[in-house]
Amino acid sequence: MVVVMKPGTRQEDIDALVGSLKKLDLDVGITNGVGCTILGLVGDTTAVDMDKISINPHVERVMRVQEPYKKANRKFHPEDTVVTVGNAKIGGGNFSVIAGPCSVESEEQICAVARDVKASGAVMLRGGAFKPRTSPYSFQGMGTPGLDLLLEAKRETGLPIVTEIMDPRMADLFEREVDVVQVGARNMQNFELLKEVGKMSKPILLKRGLANTYEEWIMSAEYIMASGNENVILCERGVRTFETYTRNTLDVSAIPAVKQMSHLPVIVDPSHAAGMYWMVEPLALAAVAAGADGLIIEVHNDPAHAKCDGQQSLTPQKFDALMKKVAAMVDLVEKTLVK
Repeated sequence: MVVVMKPGTRQEDIDALVGSLKKLDLDVGITNGVGCTILGLVGDTTAVDMDKISINPHVERVMRVQEPYKKANRKFHPEDTVVTVGNAKIGGGNFSVIAGPCSVESEEQICAVARDVKASGAVMLRGGAFKPRTSPYSFQGMGTPGLDLLLEAKRETGLPIVTEIMDPRMADLFEREVDVVQVGARNMQNFELLKEVGKMSKPILLKRGLANTYEEWIMSAEYIMASGNENVILCERGVRTFETYTRNTLDVSAIPAVKQMSHLPVIVDPSHAAGMYWMVEPLALAAVAAGADGLIIEVHNDPAHAKCDGQQSLTPQKFDALMKKVAAMVDLVEKTLVK
């Protein structure tokens, strides 16, 4: 439910209404817009008498919201959320690029890639220490030693690190050492994990599941936000369709659709969407044109010998060439490329 206050309402009158609403066991989110204040009521609003709220002399109008997500809903929060990580910003007209290898393999590898992607304009370093793989015989990542190597790359380059969490029991470790905690596509509806990362102070990068609707994706973000962490970045990474030529199918329409539904920033992973390095560039540029707030791209200094997803990784040289085109496209759509 949304309550729109009349322009010029005094803060004490707003506080009085908020207090009465909280007595109904409702959480009240307050958004100060241009000229008015909007109250977003979260909880069981089915028994709330809209007429009793409407007769308050300071209330402009009361509206029920049909969508099941409240905290992530743009109706409650008209302004874009901007997630800040170090010097990087995502959302609200800011465009940031995250880059790095699919998995951390060695100190030499991760530090070399970190230096290269930073020189090309990436503002965060991605790298998997714990890797969810379809086959139990595939490389599962280096584990905690991989996190140590990411931290070494961070010390050398200053780039904040982005890596995936798979186990709720790792939350304390990730809280201490990771700058952005990624929840992968396979864990998008791991609700216990979502609740746990919702207790963290670090931004959460939430990837869309392999076959999930927009609403299901936003509802997973709602789980995180309902637990207290409202710094959520949504990531479209392609969905499974009947087409088998590409690894997945990038849903470009998800970008404007979800940004209409939610105030959370939306970034795109063109590497996992296609599964082919030569498709990363056109998909990345398409994502920028469609309104994405950032990109997360796989870069490896020796893709032919990568332990994971080498076929979809750009070399540092190809990434540098792509970044020049991304910069031009970001300027064309009137956003600011964060450097």
